[in-house]
Amino acid sequence: QVQVVESGGGLVQTGGSLSLSCVLSGRTLNSFGMGWFRQVPGKDREFVSGIGWNGKTTYYATSAKGRFTISRDVAKNTVFLQMNSLGPEDTAIYYCAASAYAGSNEYRYMPYYNYWGQGTQVTVSS
Repeated sequence: QVQVVESGGGLVQTGGSLSLSCVLSGRTLNSFGMGWFRQVPGKDREFVSGIGWNGKTTYYATSAKGRFTISRDVAKNTVFLQMNSLGPEDTAIYYCAASAYAGSNEYRYMPYYNYWGQGTQVTVSS
C-alpha cells in the first residue's frame, strides 16, 4: 500500500526558511511524479511545485519560483521542498502527493494525483 507522509512544517518569521520532507512508502519514487500543494482554510488547494518521475523536470507555481526548490533523494524515497524568503502569504497546510500518470502539463492539477499525505502546517509570522 502506498503512503505519503509529510514533515518539516512549523512556525517561522517573515524572511525565514523551512524545508519540508515527503516520504513515499510502498513503491519506489521512480514510479511517481510528485507534487506539493498548499491550502488555506476557506480557499482551494493550490499547486506549489512538482518533480517528474525521473527527477529531471521540475515545475513551480509563479508564487514559488525563485524562492522554493523541489528535489528528491531516491535512496531515501523522499521528496523535499526547500522554502526561502517566506512571507505571511505562504502560511498554509502543505500537502505532498504522488502521481502515477501526470504528464508535463498536468502536475499542477489535483485529479492527476493518486496518493495524498495528511499535510503539514506552515505558519509564517509577520
